[in-house]
Amino acid sequence: MSRGERGGGLAGDGSLTYGCCDGMSRHMRPTAKRTTVRLDDALLNQAKQESARRGETVTALIEQGLRLVLAQTRTPQARKRVILPVSRARGGVLPGVDLNDSSALIDLMEQGR
Repeated sequence: MSRGERGGGLAGDGSLTYGCCDGMSRHMRPTAKRTTVRLDDALLNQAKQESARRGETVTALIEQGLRLVLAQTRTPQARKRVILPVSRARGGVLPGVDLNDSSALIDLMEQGR
């Protein structure tokens, strides 16, 4: 670590933080913002192991993951066209049913209870 750099770690509330006292850390660009991310302990441990295996920071790994997820949401998948079935049934309403008489319809529906 360079002089003045505090490094990263878990805050008291279990969130991942990275701090730097005299400017930016080695992995931050001038346009980058500092933030706090709350991660499941097991997920954070996996991220630390994977970033160490790749030789990069956890921040770089999180950025890559976010970019992948956001790229997927920009390109919606083509949907298969659905053809709805058309009924070929013949007939009509039952004898004695008048669709224009709502009170008679309600009476008929209540009789079936």
